[in-house]
Amino acid sequence: MDSLLTFALSVFMGFFAIMNPIANTPIFLGLVEGEDTASKRKIAKTASFTAFLIVACFVVAGKYIFELFGITIPAFKITGGLLIFYVGFEMLMSRKSKIHNNDHDQPKDQSGIAISPLAIPILAGPGTIVTAMNFVTHADFIHIGIVILIFGLMTFLTYLSFALSDFIVKKLGANLIAVIGKLMGLILAIIGTGMVTAGIKLTFKL
Repeated sequence: MDSLLTFALSVFMGFFAIMNPIANTPIFLGLVEGEDTASKRKIAKTASFTAFLIVACFVVAGKYIFELFGITIPAFKITGGLLIFYVGFEMLMSRKSKIHNNDHDQPKDQSGIAISPLAIPILAGPGTIVTAMNFVTHADFIHIGIVILIFGLMTFLTYLSFALSDFIVKKLGANLIAVIGKLMGLILAIIGTGMVTAGIKLTFKL
């Protein structure tokens, strides 16, 4: 039971760091500027649910995706670790990673904004998918279920964060949100380094 609790906690921290609902809240507000409260909540709900479906599919079918493209576990861990480290490093440097975010200066399409760029790639981008698949590379059905449940919890928290975005930004302020973003960046960089180390150990059978 303790090992499952530890696993669930590590999954939660990994997803929280890569998705970072608090730091993404100002991005959401910028994308839905001019919309009323009901429309904002509808967009947030659609984006969160779409992101959940995408990542859940990768979690369940990840093994078959690996076999289809001939991807080895060590190669995945090293490449995925480098990707996650890069996202975390850019967050530490207060830069918006091009891997994790789209160019938000382009014209807005409010009808499809929930799908892109909110669901893809902000919530269910490469970094999120890599993080999810890393947790299930050698997992049994119980651990896969835990990953899906934790990600479902994260998408729900993200929905709440987006739905209450005006209140959150007003109460926390831009400075505190920036500090939280840097802390999440540090956690991501550490997770990425751990993945690379694990991949190297598997490659050279250390």
